Amino acid sequence: MLDHVSLRVADHAAAQRFYDQALAPLGLTRLFGMDDSSGYGSGRPFFWIGQGETAGYCHVAFTAPDRATVDAFYAAAIAAGGRDNGPPGLREHYHPAYYGAFVLDPEGHNIEAVCHGAGPARPA
Repeated sequence: MLDHVSLRVADHAAAQRFYDQALAPLGLTRLFGMDDSSGYGSGRPFFWIGQGETAGYCHVAFTAPDRATVDAFYAAAIAAGGRDNGPPGLREHYHPAYYGAFVLDPEGHNIEAVCHGAGPARPA
């Protein structure tokens, strides 16, 4: 079982601005912050970013309670400067109800929000 995840970022201030906005629809806020490290979560920090040289590609997926929250995450992440890496939609090759959205953060990390439950698809 995982307790927390940490990503290294070359520009902590830019990454902090991105995650402050992108994670808000998921109910995650910055609970800890210093000049070179920030922790996000709900109740306790479990997702961390820290200043340092980036070490390449990383993929982190956050659970969303419903498809509307996946849509809201994607919109917030794009508005925060993220780059599209797969708009909200079903990914039936994973399983029939896998609904996810993918955004590249300012460092190029692949950040996803996913809902595994059935529900109405987002309007066309």
